[in-house]
Amino acid sequence: MRIPLTKYGWPQAEVFPLIIIAAMIICLLVLSKGVIFVTEVILAVVLVWVLSFFRDPERTPPADKNILLAPADGTIRDIEVVDENDFIGGKAMRIGIFLSIFDVHINRSPCDVKVEKITYKKGDYKDARNPQAGAVNESNDLWLIRTVEPKDRLIVRQISGAIARRIVCEAQEGQKLTGGQKFGMIKFGSRTELYLPSRDDIKCLVRKGDKVKAGLSILARYE
Repeated sequence: MRIPLTKYGWPQAEVFPLIIIAAMIICLLVLSKGVIFVTEVILAVVLVWVLSFFRDPERTPPADKNILLAPADGTIRDIEVVDENDFIGGKAMRIGIFLSIFDVHINRSPCDVKVEKITYKKGDYKDARNPQAGAVNESNDLWLIRTVEPKDRLIVRQISGAIARRIVCEAQEGQKLTGGQKFGMIKFGSRTELYLPSRDDIKCLVRKGDKVKAGLSILARYE
């Protein structure tokens, strides 16, 4: 039977619950009856949250090759056209997704791609809801090239937030990923951005405030 917890969560998904369970046992032994119930309830809620944070639900991505899927669960915080000359080479649409501590935090490929380059950058840990977080926070860029026509260049940027302190990326340069394939996560609240060429033949299908799910929600479509 598959355990619905991501391997990217180890060792936290194993150690944190053990610490909480140990604390619950100690509370039973040393606290007075008047405060045991409240304390145990609080610890139980924290235990459930820790386990749910590292959940890894089964997902079947759409088979359409003309779409770009959400690389993360969360809320669309901003959509804007920016200059991206490092890899895309011109105007790019940046779609920013904020992941709260209650969202699934696994990152997935937006389509069938080849990983051209991976670049990690140290930085601050500012509020990930801020559109400027991608420029100043700790981040990890995946430069991707679609393996089907049009063979556009894309960027997925993993960004740490005020709470997140750990970016996990299992993908490697030269590796091919299928649409919706898992490649990493950001632990404890974060932001993920998708950069795509800004052209008339690519239509954005989401708006600010929309809730999306990685590997399922369609962010853009080639027309």
